[in-house]
Amino acid sequence: MCNGNLPASTAQLKSTSKPQQQHEHRTISKSELAQHNTPKSAWCAVHSTPATDPSHSNNKQHAHLVLDITDFASRHPGGDLILLASGKDASVLFETYHPRGVPTSLIQKLQIGVMEEEAFRDSFYSWTDSDFYTVLKRRVVERLEERGLDRRGSKEIWIKALFLLVGFWYCLYKMYTTSDIDQYGIAIAYSIGMGTFAAFIGTCIQHDGNHGAFAQNKLLNKLAGWTLDMIGASAFTWELQHMLGHHPYTNVLDGVEEERKERGEDVALEEKDQESDPDVFSSFPLMRMHPHHTTSWYHKYQHLYAPPLFALMTLAKVFQQDFEVATSGRLYHIDANVRYGSVWNVMRFWAMKVITMGYMMGLPIYFHGVLRGVGLFVIGHLACGELLATMFIVNHVIEGVSYGTKDLVGGASHGDEKKIVKPTTVLGDTPMEKTREEALKSNSNNNKKKGEKNSVPSVPFNDWAAVQCQTSVNWSPGSWFWNHFSGGLSHQIEHHLFPSICHTNYCHIQDVVESTCAEYGVPYQSESNLFVAYGKMISHLKFLGKAKCE
Repeated sequence: MCNGNLPASTAQLKSTSKPQQQHEHRTISKSELAQHNTPKSAWCAVHSTPATDPSHSNNKQHAHLVLDITDFASRHPGGDLILLASGKDASVLFETYHPRGVPTSLIQKLQIGVMEEEAFRDSFYSWTDSDFYTVLKRRVVERLEERGLDRRGSKEIWIKALFLLVGFWYCLYKMYTTSDIDQYGIAIAYSIGMGTFAAFIGTCIQHDGNHGAFAQNKLLNKLAGWTLDMIGASAFTWELQHMLGHHPYTNVLDGVEEERKERGEDVALEEKDQESDPDVFSSFPLMRMHPHHTTSWYHKYQHLYAPPLFALMTLAKVFQQDFEVATSGRLYHIDANVRYGSVWNVMRFWAMKVITMGYMMGLPIYFHGVLRGVGLFVIGHLACGELLATMFIVNHVIEGVSYGTKDLVGGASHGDEKKIVKPTTVLGDTPMEKTREEALKSNSNNNKKKGEKNSVPSVPFNDWAAVQCQTSVNWSPGSWFWNHFSGGLSHQIEHHLFPSICHTNYCHIQDVVESTCAEYGVPYQSESNLFVAYGKMISHLKFLGKAKCE
């Protein structure tokens, strides 16, 4: 849905056709929208702006347009990624995957209605009260154009992808053929190598592929995304958790829902709040990774058992989560019908499971026997899981990072009306208050010289882009090597703000993002290297294990 050099925000889109009359659009309820969540019937809601909705007014900032994307999905430049938006408020996906904007004429062509005015009144995010993200997108697009870089794909990522794929299959082949009993130690080394290459395929190939950032061609992106199935897990399940849960609502929880679950209540899917990050609650109660969760006695040891537990991550996904989602049609609070509602997708899921289990566990058993073969399979996954979990968790569960919570106003007696709790650290402070003061001081010094009034552009604490900066942490910023090593995860802030940009470009836009954050008084936390970040992550887990949520 990207088009040429359109402005960086839907709020600045140029209208290319006459607006449709308001009476043509009926009012649609949240429950009706949720029913259209399959590839055969896909509707989504996007927030209203003056450009996308001629009837938009400032006193209706939470109004949403409803788009029918069923037929358009086959023509969508990003492929069927657009179907992930089905049945829900897709404002985050709409904004983050189109940094150049979307033609107003296309929005009006797809629009079939408007949401009930109160449908998303308790949304955690503010979109219309700041131009921070608008300016940031424009500057990043300009930087890429100045340096002649494509947003998607690069020669570097193709070279790296070839190296990683060859390395994975070579280690797997040598693991098969090193089958003498006295060479089992060598086979173990190849198993660890296979798991290591699998981890980097996960961060460097499938990650960009499933975000639509690996290549310009949507088929190549799909193939790159399928490499996750190649190493044993399901790309469909990953999309649901990562792109519909973690990315839009980083470190955000619905406090009311969590309290109900902790009391042992079963929360029906239709009651679940879309705006929750499964990455911070999926490991609870085994681990406490969000300050809103209650503390159990064993959490005081979580900084000790977390590293070995990380190693089990991919095994849990391959043998538990994937099958649960495919058979139940849901992933926590996320309806899985957008992917598993397709017969073709379900067939692909089961076919890939059979094939990958065949060459990753079946053949090792054939060459080495049951015990040694299963052992090689498990060892490879332990290596893969440890690397992946470390590089993902260290970016969001670390000293200084903020968390967001949606709670009831005045308690349950006030019904289901929720209040937005501004992002705070585990210590209860708000880093954005400090960075705003720093920006005011910096601007004061500069403006005194120019004789201008001192001010900083206003950015709400719950501005979506600002929340991403408050809940994410970089390490080794600007480093070409560590950016490649991590698949761009070392530039987590840039990745969350621009998930559709190939990770090889993050070094080119890092300074633009950091300077814009400083200008607007938005936090930009970065650590000097991975080892410092890892130490702070362990220290943070230790603190979370002892501290109780107020």
